[in-house]
Amino acid sequence: MSAAVLSVGRALTYLIVAGLAWGTAGAAASLLFAVSDLGPMALSFWRCAGGSLLLLTARLVLRPAPARKEARPGARRRRVGRLLATGLSLTVFQTAYFAAVQDTGLAVATVVTLGAGPVLIALGARVLLGERLGAGGVCAVTGALAGLGVLVLGGAGSEVGPTGVLYALLSAAAYALMTLLTRWFGRDGGGGDPVTTSAWSFGIGTVCLLPLAWSEGLLPQTLEPGTVVGLLVYVAAIPTALAYALYFAGASVVRSATVSVIMLLEPVSAAVIAVVLLDERLTAATVLGTLLLLAAVAGLAYGEARAAARMRRAAVAVVV
Repeated sequence: MSAAVLSVGRALTYLIVAGLAWGTAGAAASLLFAVSDLGPMALSFWRCAGGSLLLLTARLVLRPAPARKEARPGARRRRVGRLLATGLSLTVFQTAYFAAVQDTGLAVATVVTLGAGPVLIALGARVLLGERLGAGGVCAVTGALAGLGVLVLGGAGSEVGPTGVLYALLSAAAYALMTLLTRWFGRDGGGGDPVTTSAWSFGIGTVCLLPLAWSEGLLPQTLEPGTVVGLLVYVAAIPTALAYALYFAGASVVRSATVSVIMLLEPVSAAVIAVVLLDERLTAATVLGTLLLLAAVAGLAYGEARAAARMRRAAVAVVV
């Protein structure tokens, strides 16, 4: 899964799978909250700790070829700085989002966090990375944000808590920083192995979240311990270890704005699960929001693939 040899097509596939996997975390969390007294901080802690352990185990089992040491001065220091920045931004992203959900509810927290994220990423990518979105990209991002609002809010009234909105904006800023850093490191050739990046990021998150989780209650009280353990293992394995490894690999190759829109597949996945598995009612808002988001994702993915193909043809023409 080395980002250095990853094609744009495969990177897009990785991001789509990661976005869909992220969407299953909400359903698993809802089930956990229903059968235990586990709080959001403790759940986030176990998610990071379990994800880090699984990724480190996978790295030991797979035994990838040793990375070539960088000859440039201060390479090790830069690598540590990159891992710390990625890990801290990931921790703030998750923790601030949970705090927003507690204060202002799931719908508003999701719309503000995932809605502000693509806007901040598009602006950051233009200013810091020189990535132009283009008229088509602007339309796709606008359509994606409209679809997100329709899908999550669905015309239902939601009470807005100002503090929760601030937490959600903080979460969006951390998410944007994480995405821009991943893309920057990938363009610089220093993105590193995505499995290692994910494992260290979750390790940093585990340390940061431990005091919060401890004060909230680290060990859940439950009458269904088998269900709780199974759900925790699932959350650590699929929407965490697998999804983030795929995310870091794909985000280092694909334009940042495209990444941010593809990851909006998370609420689409969550909505499908809610209707199919949790017996929630299929509404017109769910269908319309899903179609708008899928159209935006398909449009940007197609544009990304075409841009990559043009670059390959230009490179061949130069060589010839």
